Amino acid sequence: MSAHESMEHAEHAEHASSENRKIALLIAVIALCLALSETLGKGAQTESIAKNVEASNLWAFFQAKSIRRTTVQTAAEQAKLASPGDDTMKASVQKQIEDWQKTAARYRSEPETGEGTEQLAERAKHAEEERNLATAKYHHFELASAAFQIGIVLASATIITGIAALAWISGLLTLAGIVMAVLGVFAPHALHLAL
Repeated sequence: MSAHESMEHAEHAEHASSENRKIALLIAVIALCLALSETLGKGAQTESIAKNVEASNLWAFFQAKSIRRTTVQTAAEQAKLASPGDDTMKASVQKQIEDWQKTAARYRSEPETGEGTEQLAERAKHAEEERNLATAKYHHFELASAAFQIGIVLASATIITGIAALAWISGLLTLAGIVMAVLGVFAPHALHLAL
């Protein structure tokens, strides 16, 4: 091998090494984006599950209160129908009916404790909204993670094959992943994703 060929070979090797460093840096950046996306996704997924459990618990409490209220209202109605003729007994039964009606009203609305059926329904709906928001975020982060993972694979393939187009596609996928992650953080309902 001549000196000229040796120098050409060395320059080619140095150029390939320089390109490989750039691709390695691209892979490192994509891996960082992937780690962030995965962390945000797991947080959103955990919040979605927690809010789903909260909403289910609140709706179960709502149902229990509704059943209690219906039972008390039924007892009051039956007492009205079976009201005795004796004035003393009538007053006693009327007092019991009024107590039952107050209890039924309290079961319907109890703002001081937030445990009336009206308040429970509002709280459950709010938990469902929070769950839906967290789920939308999670879907965006999952798509971002997929884009980052594919980007890493394509960037790695660039080193092996030397096909520069794969690095460009990898870069575009990384940008798409970043856009999805940003949408997940700031505007999770901007795109309707049904996954």
